[in-house]
Amino acid sequence: MSFVEMLLSAASLSMDAFAASLGIGACLGVHSFAAAFRVGAACGTFQFVMPLAGWWLGSRFLESISEYDHWLAFALLLLVGGGMIRESFSEEDSTCSPSDPSCGIALFVVALATSIDALAVGIGFAAIGEPVMPLSSSAGIITALLCFAGVLAGFRTALFLGRKAEFAGGVVLCIIGANILRMHLAA
Repeated sequence: MSFVEMLLSAASLSMDAFAASLGIGACLGVHSFAAAFRVGAACGTFQFVMPLAGWWLGSRFLESISEYDHWLAFALLLLVGGGMIRESFSEEDSTCSPSDPSCGIALFVVALATSIDALAVGIGFAAIGEPVMPLSSSAGIITALLCFAGVLAGFRTALFLGRKAEFAGGVVLCIIGANILRMHLAA
């Protein structure tokens, strides 16, 4: 996988968290650097850890899946990307919780839920024998920065940009998955 593909993968993984941070910012309704920092740190940490966990899990089972690892990577990326595309078209509840969504269990749930796809991508990286640390580091940093900015900009742009960002991230992951399959079948 090229450096550009790895960065695109990392940026794509951050789109769920970015869209969620826009929503959190919209619910806060004000610029809050503390809330932006909390959301960025939590989501960035999860996006860093989950590909590592996925790679570790995937590497434990590589011998048993080596004959179809490229299909697994393709399916996982297609599943994650397709889910992101589907979610970008779903109707969202536009009401905000009365509690602060940038704290406590609400923030934990957002960070975990938006990083599950990174776990699947980590498994895919193990399947194709790619090192996961560049992806993991990039995903963590990009996510932290985008989520920080997303919370700050959320009250202005959540409805406009949130769904489009998630859609774009899903499309990129599907294309990368198709490219992995194409490269393996061409060899």
